[in-house]
Amino acid sequence: MNSECYRSWRRCSVKDLLKNQLLWAGVVLLVLVGIVLAKNQTGIFGYVNGRITSPLIDILQDAPPIMMIALGMTLVIATSGIDLSVGSVMAVGGATAMQFLANSANGDSAAAAATAFVLAIVVGTACGAFSGFLVSVVRLQPFITTLIMMILGRGLANVVTGGKNTPGNSPTFNWITQGRLFGIPVGFIIAVIILLAVAALVRRTALGMNIEAVGINPVAAEMTGIRSSRILFMVYTISGLLAAIGGCFAVAQVGTVEVNSSGTGAALEMDAILAVVIGGTSLAGGKFHLGGSFLGALIVVTLTPAMVYLGVPAPAVPAVKAVVIIFICLLQSERLRGWFVRRKKPTGNGSQAQDKATTSKAVAA
Repeated sequence: MNSECYRSWRRCSVKDLLKNQLLWAGVVLLVLVGIVLAKNQTGIFGYVNGRITSPLIDILQDAPPIMMIALGMTLVIATSGIDLSVGSVMAVGGATAMQFLANSANGDSAAAAATAFVLAIVVGTACGAFSGFLVSVVRLQPFITTLIMMILGRGLANVVTGGKNTPGNSPTFNWITQGRLFGIPVGFIIAVIILLAVAALVRRTALGMNIEAVGINPVAAEMTGIRSSRILFMVYTISGLLAAIGGCFAVAQVGTVEVNSSGTGAALEMDAILAVVIGGTSLAGGKFHLGGSFLGALIVVTLTPAMVYLGVPAPAVPAVKAVVIIFICLLQSERLRGWFVRRKKPTGNGSQAQDKATTSKAVAA
C-alpha cells in the first residue's frame, strides 16, 4: 500500500486497498470473532455476579500478554533477528513479581503491587540486555543467543521460586488484568497505552528509521553513520522489557506463576511470531508495523477458540498455527514471488513475433 494511502484513505484506490495486508487481517479477525460469537452457548453478552460477560471481553482480557511479546518481537524481527526467549523472560518476570508478593508482609497493598511490577520489568530488561549484548557486541547469532536465554530464563524462574508454582495472593496486582474500566479489561487499556508509547518512540524519533535500515542492510547502515550494534542492543532490551510486562499480565490473570516447561509463557514464541507476520512485518527484516502486530495478536488469541468451535482438537491447534506461519512466509518469499512473475512473462518467441507484427504495421502505414 502506497504512502499516500497511509496518509489518507480518500486517496486509496480499490487496488491499493486489496493489496493492504492489514485490511485482510482485519477481515480475518472479524470472521474469527463471528465464529466465536455464533458458536458460543452463552450468547454475545451476559451478566454474572454483577459483571458483564462476553466472548469479546474474554478476547480483550486474554490478548495483552501476546500483544506485549509481539511488540518486542516486531522490533527484533525488523532488524532481521529473532527472539526465542520471550516466553521464558515472561516466566522470569512473572516469577519475580509473584515471589515478591508472596514474601511481602503486605502483598495486597498498591505499593507492593507496584514494586512487584517494577522488579519484574527490571529483571526482564536485564535478560533482554544480556541477549542484546551477546548479539550486538559478541556477535553471536540471534537464534543461538535467544535459544540460550530461553533455556536460561526458564531455569532462572525456577531458581526465583524454588521450583514451585507460586501464588501472589494479591487481588490488587491481579487487577491489572482482571479489573475493568467502563467494561473494558484494564490489561487491554494498559497494552494500548504501551503500544502508543512504543509507536511514538520509534516513529517520532530516528529509532524506527534506524531499525529498518539495519534490517535492510546493516553494512550500508554503518556507512551512513548508524551504529547497528547500538540498535541491536536496544531492540533486544526493549523486547525483554515488554516480555516481562507480558509475564505480569499472564500471572495476574491466574494469580500464580507456573515455572515448569509447560507453564507461564511456554510455547508463546510461535504465537508472537505468528502475530508479527500476520501484521505485515517481513521475517527478512526492514519495514515493520506495530499496529499490525497488535492486530495480529488479537487474531492469534481469537484463533484458538474459533478452531476449537469448528471441531479442531485443542492439541492440533499449535500445528495449525505453524502451518499458517509457513504459508505467510511463503507469501513473503522473494524467490517464490519472482517465480510467479517469471511464469507470467511472455516467452521470448512471443515477444519477437509481437515486435515483428508491430514493425510491419508501421512500415505499411
